[in-house]
Amino acid sequence: MREAVADAARRLAHAGVASPQVDAEELLAHALGVRRSALVTVSSVDPTALNRFTVLVEQRADRVPLQHLTGVAGFRYLELSVGPGVFVPRPETELLAGWAIDRLRPHPAPLVADLCAGSGAIALSIAHELPNAEVYAVELDQLAVAWAGRNADARTAAGDRRITLIQADAADPRTLAGQDGTLDAVLTNPPYVPDDAIVDREVAEHDPPLALYGGPDGLCVVRRLIDRAAQLLKPGGLLGIEHADLQGEALLAAVTADGRFRDVLDHVDLNGRPRFTTATRR
Repeated sequence: MREAVADAARRLAHAGVASPQVDAEELLAHALGVRRSALVTVSSVDPTALNRFTVLVEQRADRVPLQHLTGVAGFRYLELSVGPGVFVPRPETELLAGWAIDRLRPHPAPLVADLCAGSGAIALSIAHELPNAEVYAVELDQLAVAWAGRNADARTAAGDRRITLIQADAADPRTLAGQDGTLDAVLTNPPYVPDDAIVDREVAEHDPPLALYGGPDGLCVVRRLIDRAAQLLKPGGLLGIEHADLQGEALLAAVTADGRFRDVLDHVDLNGRPRFTTATRR
């Protein structure tokens, strides 16, 4: 087993995969049908599992996302189903979700919207960790909505409160119009990649373009979402928007310039890079 992992890690490193050792171990665990932590109890790999593992490694070397090969992505305390047609949730977004959960925890029954919800990662985490929350997840892309619905159904079966999933343009004033002025928090991981940005093959070839690109400066969709969030939030309601590491100043300025928010702050990720902007509705 150790030889198989070592060979796979070398193959993935040569292909430019950022975390070859971890990915090799995850793929072997998936081929064996066990968790990665259980690999320490495995001494040998049968030929059938080894063949599955070899195929998976070659696919990963061709830069197919790890999560597409295993079918799952971890996000805070959840395992979400992901695959072609939906944006794979990133660890950075966990910080935005955690920020909101910490601030909403004292609220007896918060009303929350996750705009551009993708797989439903933010919405489902809030519903899971704040059982009294009522959560709306809004997503435009039909394939992403299907993945979010699958994840929502799984969480309902596990006992979490069901979220309301809506297929619509999150920035359209008609979307959630009946909730204008009522929400306690609006959160979004929107498309914010500039149109001409160079991204990793995993992103360029496998993440849906609708979830990635946000115009020449990456903030075209974000500006519309700021306006929509201001309409949806009640006074004192919270806004949280993820952004690229070079957009912190620009997004902070855009939220401030709107005039309907106070306490506008930018936050860094675990690597110290600007990652998400927050504010409070006046």
